[in-house]
Amino acid sequence: MQAVDRLLQIMERLRDPERGCPWDVEQDFHSIAPHTVEEAYEVFDAIERGDMDALRDELGDLLLQVVFHARMGEEGGHFDLESVAETLEAKLIRRHPHVFGSARVAEPESVTHHWEAIKEQEREHRGEGDSALDGVATALPALARATKLQRRAARVGFDWPDYRGAAAKIREELAEAEAEVDGSPERREAEVGDLLFAVVNLARHLDVDPETALRRAGQRFEARFRGVEAEFAARGETLGAQSIDALEAAWQRTKGREGGT
Repeated sequence: MQAVDRLLQIMERLRDPERGCPWDVEQDFHSIAPHTVEEAYEVFDAIERGDMDALRDELGDLLLQVVFHARMGEEGGHFDLESVAETLEAKLIRRHPHVFGSARVAEPESVTHHWEAIKEQEREHRGEGDSALDGVATALPALARATKLQRRAARVGFDWPDYRGAAAKIREELAEAEAEVDGSPERREAEVGDLLFAVVNLARHLDVDPETALRRAGQRFEARFRGVEAEFAARGETLGAQSIDALEAAWQRTKGREGGT
């Protein structure tokens, strides 16, 4: 804990109005929040790349965010890092009665079921139990929030029996989006939003994380697009001078070289 204690002392000094860093001093919860989200994504990126040195570094940056928020909480008389840790300790014990109590579970699926049931009790205790959707944070990334909303609705039976219903909904929403091509910007946005929401639903039924799937699709697109660029550059040509058929043929050749689909 010595390193953590030193980290707390460093943050206290950085936030000192007289001797600290002007940038750190002027920050508040709202101004720091975007940095917290960014650092969480950088942790995710290091994990995706399998870079353990980068992961250690990025976890340190994420820990800095926790320490920063805890310091501001302490300055406002709300909480400190110790109380944050105590709250987490109590939560972990409460949500793992099969480890710290007498409950027994045999499968990971049972653990998830108990976890969600306990979280539901906690929401009811906080007065958030009127809707199955209570407690889903509005600040979540859109794909993650759509998934959580759908999972919550599914727990009370509002769901397709299997992926076929979700797939049919995509076709329905696609037709509605196409029907709004000449409609107002608001209608086009609404229909495209419904289509994206339906795609997330299919991903959920196929046990695919939509955030990860889209991230990796972007990575594949980038690699293939660069391959197309390289093919024409090797001939001294530019993409802008090519027909759509030539570009599509190059795209397919790039996919073929990687064995992609």
